[in-house]
Amino acid sequence: MSLELEFERRPRRRIRRKRRAPLFLLMLTILAAAAAYAYVKWMPSFEQVMPYEGNKQAIVFEGELFDRSYQLEGEQILLPFEFIQEHLDPHIHWEEPGQLVIITTKDKVLRMQSGELTAYLNKKPVDLQVPVTIRDGDRYIPLAPLEKLYPYAFTRHEGSGVLRVEKNGYEIQQAQVKPEKERVRLRQEATHQSPYLLELTGGAVVDVMGEREDWYRVLTADGVSGYLPKKAMEPGEARQVVLEMPPASLPARWKPEGKKINLTWEHVVKQNPNVAEIGSMPGVNVVSPTWFELTDAEGTLSNKADAAYVQWAHSRGYQVWGLVTNGFNPDWTRAILSSYDKREKVISQILHYAYLYELDGINIDFENVYVEEKEKLVQFVREMTPYLHQQGLVVSMDVTIKSSSDMWSRFYDRKALAEVVDYIAVMTYDEHWASSPVAGSVASLPWSENGLRGVLEEVPAEKLLLGVPFYTRLWKEAKQPDGSVKVTSKALYMSGAQRWIQERKLTPKLDEASGQLYVQYQDPADGAVYKMWLEDVSSIQKRMELVKKYNLAGVASWRRGFELPEIWEAMDAALHGKE
Repeated sequence: MSLELEFERRPRRRIRRKRRAPLFLLMLTILAAAAAYAYVKWMPSFEQVMPYEGNKQAIVFEGELFDRSYQLEGEQILLPFEFIQEHLDPHIHWEEPGQLVIITTKDKVLRMQSGELTAYLNKKPVDLQVPVTIRDGDRYIPLAPLEKLYPYAFTRHEGSGVLRVEKNGYEIQQAQVKPEKERVRLRQEATHQSPYLLELTGGAVVDVMGEREDWYRVLTADGVSGYLPKKAMEPGEARQVVLEMPPASLPARWKPEGKKINLTWEHVVKQNPNVAEIGSMPGVNVVSPTWFELTDAEGTLSNKADAAYVQWAHSRGYQVWGLVTNGFNPDWTRAILSSYDKREKVISQILHYAYLYELDGINIDFENVYVEEKEKLVQFVREMTPYLHQQGLVVSMDVTIKSSSDMWSRFYDRKALAEVVDYIAVMTYDEHWASSPVAGSVASLPWSENGLRGVLEEVPAEKLLLGVPFYTRLWKEAKQPDGSVKVTSKALYMSGAQRWIQERKLTPKLDEASGQLYVQYQDPADGAVYKMWLEDVSSIQKRMELVKKYNLAGVASWRRGFELPEIWEAMDAALHGKE
């Protein structure tokens, strides 16, 4: 290789070295930018913000912020009506006429009125420091009287202003900031780049509400919610809310020790029965005479009660549960359910009559009610029951099975009613009612069981009485000149049905579909066809098997006087396993 050629190549090497410098600077710039970006991105935020955006009247319910604030009137706290309804008591009732608040518990009824400093607890006046208040259309309820009614701890923290609300028995795991930590910042979100709310020192104890990756969501002792890094924490003990709530002060109510309830309704139209003519009813422990009926839209009750009947029933060892009916008048019912004063009038009459006649219980029989009154009916029962219980009375209510009929079935909130009363009697009859266009059983066994199962979805078995019919319907199918068939019926009690069968020398046969004995007869005179599904000892025994199968509280029969004499022993034997 020549020197000349070698000399000519050297400048090219120097040119390459000069090109490397800009590349190095570019890489250095990129690294510096990345480092700066990383520093900015991962640098802890030093910004401090106010908890709950500066709201000094926040409500925190078991660790969760409620979307409305409480109000202060001097030192008195007022809670938003919606907070009470959502978290403390779904049954708190606001009645717009009069702007009333009504709260019911097992043994108490509290009534407060907007702007009034006198409330009424079980009808006795109670002084309030502040009244129910309406501000900008929002309703606020004074906290002070609620603390004695609801099993909740209400703690207002002076520093943060937070009102913490927790139910009796509420339990939450706690943790504490590691003692060696000088300070740890409570972040708004689960990242160091989030603004911080406050600083906690070593040993500070917090409630652990949840976790997100390397962070705990916590609630501080002052009720402030935020995030702390797990590495700064160590496990603590569980905290539980324990309140000393006075037990409901109620007298003991009757229960059939070791037996099923065997109730029969006593149908009183105008006059009470001659008790001397009532035979033995072995197994019966409750009679329910239909004595009290709504007579107008003002809440007036008619009274057919008879002290002699009560004395006779007690001499036989029967409990007497007076029946109260709405007269099946939907308009009167709507009128009384819509007015606190009218509801109170009805309740006062019931209490008076129960005391006067020494009743042991009340049976509520409201039927044919507008479905729009569903919640108001529950409210009426909630207002009445504490007073009845205060007098030691057993409270029961009659309902139908579930169906799509508004005024026959859908107006019953069976679940809510069962939470209030002692017993629910399900009227499992009238599968085919008097004016039914099709002949059929009053209560076929499959229909009764299906209906019972539907009610059991909402009513506990230990509160449920199975309604059974002591009557049947004699159906007549008559062919009309136009070729159609006219269907009519009349109700027969058990002995009347037996007599009709015997007069025609018929032999009942088992109808597999209904589970009942069945007869059919064609009248030779006019060709009309008569059909009847029988209620007798065999059908009643099958119904008692349902009571045992589903472990129900007992049975309720409609009605005394329709039965065959041997029915009572058959029922008692079937219910209690006697031979």
